[in-house]
Amino acid sequence: MILYHGSNVEFDRIDLLKSKPNKDFGRGFYLSDNYQQAFEMAETKVEQLEFGEPLVLTYELDESAFSGLHVLRFEDYNEEWAKFILLNRNNASNVAVHDYDVVIGPIANDAVGAQLWRYENKSIDLPTLVRNLQYMKGLTIQYFFGTEKAINILKRI
Repeated sequence: MILYHGSNVEFDRIDLLKSKPNKDFGRGFYLSDNYQQAFEMAETKVEQLEFGEPLVLTYELDESAFSGLHVLRFEDYNEEWAKFILLNRNNASNVAVHDYDVVIGPIANDAVGAQLWRYENKSIDLPTLVRNLQYMKGLTIQYFFGTEKAINILKRI
């Protein structure tokens, strides 16, 4: 499988310590199987940080290597996914709220984020949140690698 990472800078080694907290699946290295989504993320990073050039780094992943890892997979938006996203996004500490090496599931883009905000502010309940998310267009899957063990199965190409 080929995966892509959008960045504003070139790098040779993945450094999990440079990962930002409060992301969908926690602090880790994120990739997409969609080149365009990774490129758009790179453009966003350049715009937000006001330096660098948008670039996409390409990695190869042999999915058989998952057999030795603790992997969580969400096939679609559901209540479990929503609770997991909120748990990670609201984690104020530097300690992970889960022990998964790899998490695979839908990305919470801005439109999804707005629905999560409505749920957190009690404008909608959890079943309504999930129902609203299931009507979202363009489901994009993200791949989270949160441990050195997980990072080691990625091969830069």
